[in-house]
Amino acid sequence: MSPAQKLRAAERLYHSARQLKKAALRAEHPDWNDETIRQAVRDIFLYARG
Repeated sequence: MSPAQKLRAAERLYHSARQLKKAALRAEHPDWNDETIRQAVRDIFLYARG
């Protein structure tokens, strides 16, 4: 795999991880609005917790 292919694969994995975390938070907190979910995902990935 070339370096460019590795970078694209890493970007896809990162995007997929964020989408999965977003879906999990929606399932855990059905009362949260879109902005709350977006900020929670951002914080989780920014501070590597969660």
